[in-house]
Amino acid sequence: MTVALKMSDLYVPTLKEEPAEAEIASHRLMLRAGLMRKAAAGIYTFLPLGYRSVRKVEQIVREEMNSIGSQEMLMPVVQPAELWQQSGRWDVYGPELARLKDRQGREFCLGPTHEEIITATVRDELKSYRDLPVSLYQINTKFRDEMRPRFGLLRGREFIMKDAYSFHATQESLQEHYDEMAGAYGRVCDRLGLDWRPVVADSGQIGGSVTTEFMALAESGEAALVYCACGWAANVEAAETVLPPRSRHDTAPLERVATPDARTIAEVAAFFGVDAADTVKTMAAVTDDGRLVLLCVPGNRELNPLKADRATGGVRLLEEAEFEARKLPKGSLGPVGAPDGALILVDRSLQDLGAWIIGANVDGYHFTGASPVRDFAVDGWVDLVVAAPGDLCPECGGALESARGIEVSQVFQLGTKYSVAMKASFTDDAGAEQPFIMGCYGIGITRSLAAVIEQHNDQAGIAWPMSVAPLEVAVLPLAVDDDTVFPVAERLWRELADAGVEVVIDDRNERAGVKFADADLIGWPYQLVVGSRGLAEGAIELKERATGERTSVPLEQAVALVSARIEAERRRYA
Repeated sequence: MTVALKMSDLYVPTLKEEPAEAEIASHRLMLRAGLMRKAAAGIYTFLPLGYRSVRKVEQIVREEMNSIGSQEMLMPVVQPAELWQQSGRWDVYGPELARLKDRQGREFCLGPTHEEIITATVRDELKSYRDLPVSLYQINTKFRDEMRPRFGLLRGREFIMKDAYSFHATQESLQEHYDEMAGAYGRVCDRLGLDWRPVVADSGQIGGSVTTEFMALAESGEAALVYCACGWAANVEAAETVLPPRSRHDTAPLERVATPDARTIAEVAAFFGVDAADTVKTMAAVTDDGRLVLLCVPGNRELNPLKADRATGGVRLLEEAEFEARKLPKGSLGPVGAPDGALILVDRSLQDLGAWIIGANVDGYHFTGASPVRDFAVDGWVDLVVAAPGDLCPECGGALESARGIEVSQVFQLGTKYSVAMKASFTDDAGAEQPFIMGCYGIGITRSLAAVIEQHNDQAGIAWPMSVAPLEVAVLPLAVDDDTVFPVAERLWRELADAGVEVVIDDRNERAGVKFADADLIGWPYQLVVGSRGLAEGAIELKERATGERTSVPLEQAVALVSARIEAERRRYA
């Protein structure tokens, strides 16, 4: 279909000033380039050019989903509460779940995700192993009532997402489709022009035990990750921590030392004249059934709450007031002389530390020479700390590096979490009833668009990859009232459209500087500048937005040359 648009007809309200609310490049540039406007906190209206790019992201995703046999459908945004009650998530999902009632008082929610409704949809239809596997996907609007929406599309409340769900008779079948989905997600990232990494991740509220995130590298990203040259990468929250070997400290007699005014690790380390890594800090938590848990980690490392949660089956750190209620000395907490019944979990890296400097469970005192087993019982040696640069890769043992990233997509193996809870089953080849084994696969459409802009921008504006640019070429006549310039520009515009190029002509009666600034701000991948001086020499100027390269092109060759470049770019992202 021919796409030939005029700037004079387009609704593109560009802004000269920086929006005060915008903290990151994608948010700032989408507002300035007239791609979207804020309707409410975390909720945006997509204007014509912005929506063209949204639809291009959707189409790339749609093509890759169709290529692996997933079938497109559409589910409702408004979901009945009873389905969420069946899965057990209605009362535990949290305040991000926007709840409402109809005029009859029946409860509903705005869908933040669609596991419940897809499971309910198929459970009465798929009855036999012969019907499996089935993979279904949708591209739809989601709503999560984020407490602090920020960063434009990266932390919005309303957003567009592709989510897919698969149903299987065997784990082997799920694994096969999971791998197919992961491959398709990688191709989506490539076609969007993203610099990305697949990373080991935590499944969070979705559930399941196996999951991979696809991260677009960006300093503005909210997620921290560690990666290795061998290709292994993980979200720091989910990464297995392997610390470099350290010299084992010999055991020493247990001695209680007065440490007045030394409550923090830095203060304790300074008091004893040691490195923070040679101290041990203890944090107090409580399980769902009220049992006290002491978590011991190296003094220089940060506790990973997710790992603590997994190690205990559910735990939360004590609030300030709870220390006093339990008569626990927060600044001098330790495992020696711990309260009866307390569960003591220790980071496995501390096994090489024979003589601990640790709180003595009395305000203003610490122990030196504390030794596990001899002085206190350890209920479990587990991985408890957040991974950090310099740690060792669990795959090859190389040193890890760190980066920040934007989570653009994620794949999950859900297992039977939802099918068991919602009584969704099939009959296997032996005639026995079995719960579906499920997979879940999400791509943030609008989030991916923001990630593209985070990676492809400069001081002047957006520098789109061809695959998701609103249009491919802009023709810029420097004088619309010039009887020589404008007819040539208009002819180029029409011929490019006839050649199948998506093209816009800036036919506004504006100064050349305004047109150049808007062209760079919006980010047209190629710009054809038509001016009287160039035409006098039988040439026009071709500018490539991504590189800034400017080339003088013979007028009669311009359409063929630009069309060839566009086709090459399309193939690059196909």
